[in-house]
Amino acid sequence: MQSNRKHVHPKIVSAQLLSEFFEFGQLESLSPFLLPDSRSWGINLTLKSSLLAGFFLLISFVCSFFPSAVSLGHMLLVAVYFLAGIPSLIEAIEDLINGEINIDILMTLAAFSSILIGSGMEGGLLLVLFSLSGAMEDAVSVKAKDALSSLYKLSPTKACVVQSDGTLIERSVNDITVGTHILVRAGQVVPLDGTVIAGASSVNLVHLTGENLPVTKKVGDNVPAGGRNLEGTLTIDVIHTSADSSLAFIIELVTQAQEARPTLQRWFDRLSRGYALTIIGLSFLFSFTLPYILQIPFLGIEGSVYRALAFLIAASPCALIIAIPIAYLSAVSSCARRGILLKGGVSLDALARCRAVAFDKTGTLTTGKLICTAVEPLAPSSSIDAKMALSIAYAMEKNAVHPIALAIMDYGATEKVQHIAIDEFKSIPGYGLEATAQLPSGRKKIYIGRPNYIATQLPVDQQKLLLTRVAQIEEAGELLAVLSIETELFIFHFSDTPRRNIGNMLQEIKQRGLSTVMLTGDHLSSAKRIAEKLGIDDFHAGLTPEEKLNYVAQLSDTKGLAMIGDGVNDAPALARATVGICMGQVGSTPAIDAADIILLHDNIEMLDWLFEKAHQTQLIVKQNLSLAVAAILIASLPALGGVIPLWLAVIMHEGGTVLVGLNALRLLKR
Repeated sequence: MQSNRKHVHPKIVSAQLLSEFFEFGQLESLSPFLLPDSRSWGINLTLKSSLLAGFFLLISFVCSFFPSAVSLGHMLLVAVYFLAGIPSLIEAIEDLINGEINIDILMTLAAFSSILIGSGMEGGLLLVLFSLSGAMEDAVSVKAKDALSSLYKLSPTKACVVQSDGTLIERSVNDITVGTHILVRAGQVVPLDGTVIAGASSVNLVHLTGENLPVTKKVGDNVPAGGRNLEGTLTIDVIHTSADSSLAFIIELVTQAQEARPTLQRWFDRLSRGYALTIIGLSFLFSFTLPYILQIPFLGIEGSVYRALAFLIAASPCALIIAIPIAYLSAVSSCARRGILLKGGVSLDALARCRAVAFDKTGTLTTGKLICTAVEPLAPSSSIDAKMALSIAYAMEKNAVHPIALAIMDYGATEKVQHIAIDEFKSIPGYGLEATAQLPSGRKKIYIGRPNYIATQLPVDQQKLLLTRVAQIEEAGELLAVLSIETELFIFHFSDTPRRNIGNMLQEIKQRGLSTVMLTGDHLSSAKRIAEKLGIDDFHAGLTPEEKLNYVAQLSDTKGLAMIGDGVNDAPALARATVGICMGQVGSTPAIDAADIILLHDNIEMLDWLFEKAHQTQLIVKQNLSLAVAAILIASLPALGGVIPLWLAVIMHEGGTVLVGLNALRLLKR
């Protein structure tokens, strides 16, 4: 039996991989039909074959100088055409069948035509450069599929179903229908949307809503899929299937946002067909008309066919195809050295067009970690001082894992609290803690937790006093917890503090003429406090992922928007924004995958430098376009007129490529 289970398990895993593979259109290298060892060979296969073809081309060129190695050189050149040329030839044939004429066809025709005039080496060089360019483009386009795959993995694939007789059985979430009762234990992620029918607990929804304080969920409350249950056990009545869950809705929003994303460099795609048709047409025209115009033969080194093919090769946009990616690659490398990862240089073009910047609050503008800032006695004449209150809270919270508990632990460590012995400890999930403490004045009952929970333990007059003070503190945008030591009450203040140097960065980008806006799922008072403290132009609070997406879509269409975020709820907005920027350390996996730019060290203070780099890159790209066009004209027209031989025309043409490449490398130094 043990042996059988070992054989069944891989099949189950393969079925899950198969579902994900087809649902999200993943890369061929991730196919579940391939063995793990075989999959590794398929990663970046185009790039690997291009580099190998380039190596063979170099060896073939060296062999041409040694008569004894000429045959080896020819064999290696054939390998170059096989590795870099056959894939291009197949794609060119497919494009022709579909009625498409583009620069890809022109490059392939020019490269293979070079064999007819004895210039196979030049054709091989064109194929290698062309193949390398395509490999870089493929590497950039992978991220959209990764974003959806990461969202898919965030949601549990199984749930614990409570049957009618009270027994538990584990089932796939895809098989669970509306009305099914499921059990979610402490520490587990909620697998499906539902309503709590038994139990109470704190549920962390920070990755779904941006709210960094866990929310209490009790009987009658709705709980979204993707939330993490922190303390107690919840029994949930399923209200949405896996296809209609909150996470499925976010996946749908990400998909819509990516499809609606502005397409960059459309002008080059539109130019492709016209340019290719023009050059191919002119080549055929010259081959047939030059003998009558210039009184030259059709064939031979001085013939029209030779000149027309030389024109076709020299006019191929080698500089345009390879030099511009080098400019972007230089900029990307420069950014990477400063801890900024760009998923393709086109993000810099889009960033240069942005006129507005939107920020998420928790984890982006702020650290996302609660800090205890003060311990305030509710009554000025309290018989217990604040340090003793902190010691009592420390003794209780060291048994909990709530964010407020961690903040009190950190605060207590800096204040050197004294040891307090407690017993009869009890955790009330979603509400707070209770215990009995041995104090110098005797044994006393103590409670700590949410204000509403503490208020239920107090007389009416003290309840009113506490809730009035709590409302004042919450209006100021602070978070709090209340400690009750019989009749003595203490309020613990917490805040989510802004990141270091964030204010200076905001002023710098404002000086560039960029407007700033904060979009957050956090509550209004907290958002208002941060916005006013940092001087942000506008803010919107309490947003759902769909509402945040709508704001981002509007700003992206009207102004051009750079969106900076970190949570799952930010993923659709990051995908829809003109440029999505994600915090690398605190960011969720879906947000990182949906973004165009990753701040690896959460170094948001580099945002102004990044905008400057984007404008520098755009300038270099424009210069390269001008140089590339000039290189084509200088190489192709003399070759057509027979003023320079083919080999010199190719050198001049490739010299232009080198020139624009060197110009692009200047971005590494800035």
